[in-house]
Amino acid sequence: MAEPAADSTDSATNPEVPDIDLPSDAFDAVLDALADRDPGDPLRFEGFSVAQDAEGGDEDATGAYRLDPVDGDPRTALSERELHEALSERAAAVTDWYAFERVVGEFGPRRAFLRWLEDADGATVATRYAALAEGIERAWGELRITATVTDRGERRYDVRHADDAGVPVDNLDRYDDPLDARDLVTLDGKGRYRPLKTAPSLAGGWAFPDLGPRDAYEAVETIYPATVANWHREREGELDVTHWRETMERQSGIYGVVKTWDRGEGHEHVNWVAEACCDDSQCLKRREWGYDEETDLDVDGGDGVFPCREPCSVVVSAARKWTRLESEQPRTYEFDLTPSEKEQVEDIIDAVADGRIDEIREADTKEGANRYRTRFLRAKLFDGEGNLGGVPTEPDEEDEE
Repeated sequence: MAEPAADSTDSATNPEVPDIDLPSDAFDAVLDALADRDPGDPLRFEGFSVAQDAEGGDEDATGAYRLDPVDGDPRTALSERELHEALSERAAAVTDWYAFERVVGEFGPRRAFLRWLEDADGATVATRYAALAEGIERAWGELRITATVTDRGERRYDVRHADDAGVPVDNLDRYDDPLDARDLVTLDGKGRYRPLKTAPSLAGGWAFPDLGPRDAYEAVETIYPATVANWHREREGELDVTHWRETMERQSGIYGVVKTWDRGEGHEHVNWVAEACCDDSQCLKRREWGYDEETDLDVDGGDGVFPCREPCSVVVSAARKWTRLESEQPRTYEFDLTPSEKEQVEDIIDAVADGRIDEIREADTKEGANRYRTRFLRAKLFDGEGNLGGVPTEPDEEDEE
């Protein structure tokens, strides 16, 4: 297992480092790690390394230690007590090692994500611990995650909706079990089912204010399933993307009809689908799939921090419906609209598509999608059967002749 590279700054003497106590668990973990190494094989921290002192003789091989600062003279033949004192002076670096090597563990998405939260791959321990003492905030979709550190170097995390940033915990519903997040993501703020967990419709009013590293990761992955895993794959250059054509070719049953929908070289139908479903206003993922491996789409893929590696079930389901609708033969319908009424129809479509209907005040009749103004248009243009302009959707047999 790789060790963090030694840094030229000895964090023991850096005045930015907050006062950190060296917990016995961390010190015991250092001793265990050294016991698993050959004498002289160092365990590296930021700014120094420690090893069993190979020069101490066979009888001292397991009881004498060596500390090598990056800048300064080495200290040799240290007893266990002396090593504890030396590491206590460098508690920040030791607890940082312990937090990621022993508490977090595996070199995978969880570790990468938790290190990303505090910029552990780009900042020194001193800088990070000073920032953690104040609280480091990161956005993940609609989440606001705040990482802090205790006086023992332990990481604690506050996970909540971004809209609730700064709200006292006592004013929110508090949760401690990360699996409770399964209930929080089911419905939006209006009580409607959320079929797409990465839609920007996560309800707020709750907080996980005191999670450890593993639980914080579990809560985030429960709220936004597989987003950390795919984000990590992308960072490692291992994101496996499945494009539109491949996804549609494997559809079967009622979804098999989607395979018949192909508009030729322009693939404009797929652009329409992506524009409708994969915009930032509809999904927080960043679309990485195209029509096929050689053919990208002409619409923006979004700016989300986590990638979308294939058309999701919502896209496939919507495409199935649109496949059937687009199979209809176009017809010409004639009815009269004033210029303002044409613009109003456009306003209504835009407002519905952008989800702005609830934002339009009832008294604002200057807004085309205003409810009263829309009802007036319906009263004027619809006949008793609900046909726009009195024109039925299906023409009469006389018209067909």
